[in-house]
Amino acid sequence: MIAPLAAAWLVALLIGAGVFGLLIGSFLNVVAYRVPAGLSIVSPPSACPGCGGRIRPYDNIPVLSWLILRGRCRDCGEPISARYPVVEAVTGVFFVAVAVMAAPALATAASTQSTVAAVLQLVAFLYLAAVSVVLAAIDIDTRTLPNAIVLPSAFVGIVLLSASALLAQRPGALLTAVTGMIGLFLFYLIVALVSPRGMGFGDVKLAGVLGWYLGFLGVGPLLVGAFAAFLLGGLFGIVLLVTGRAGRKSGIPFGPWMLAGAWIGVVAGGPLWSSYLALVGLT
Repeated sequence: MIAPLAAAWLVALLIGAGVFGLLIGSFLNVVAYRVPAGLSIVSPPSACPGCGGRIRPYDNIPVLSWLILRGRCRDCGEPISARYPVVEAVTGVFFVAVAVMAAPALATAASTQSTVAAVLQLVAFLYLAAVSVVLAAIDIDTRTLPNAIVLPSAFVGIVLLSASALLAQRPGALLTAVTGMIGLFLFYLIVALVSPRGMGFGDVKLAGVLGWYLGFLGVGPLLVGAFAAFLLGGLFGIVLLVTGRAGRKSGIPFGPWMLAGAWIGVVAGGPLWSSYLALVGLT
């Protein structure tokens, strides 16, 4: 009985995370468009930019509505960007991946206190996943990382993960989280001051947020995540130079690579760091 119940619980968790991610992804499309434009994310309701017609609830089902409508407005036939279902689908997959990573801690929690700690950590990283999607989209579009998103992310991450660490009796996680936040913030600040055309202060503030999350997971995820951002960004820049799509003085949004690198640190930072230490003979 235990194995079937455990399997059913896991399936329910993953389905719930996926559906929730799709819904959040739909909202992130609104955020990605309205926040840079200085518009309210609450009102007015979503409407077609071509004819101004309100989007009906049954035409606002993540991914499915876009497919049914064949990517066009029901009223005027105006094309609807494929980015809308892509953002929704990516967020859904992202949430499932985060749930998979959190499942072992939830399944092995031995007390109510440890269960709450695991849930708080899950919520914190789901929040980071949503923020990662919307910030990457905004930075690609506008080359900005709005304070309205970055700063609340720091607050949410600090509150949720601090509570999780205290409940789980993991003071060391808070120490490395603080170290990661301060360390990455200062490092990016120095880079921004030395090369203001290559690094913006939005990147600096985001670095502090990512440093907190990565540091909470440990030294390995922190260092791997920080290194991976520059590796990915550098490789992308080389590809653009080689293909002639950018020059040496061209600016590229670095936020998406910071976020991608951070998630490499979250997912594989611990094993990669351990493998590196073994390779150089330090373990």
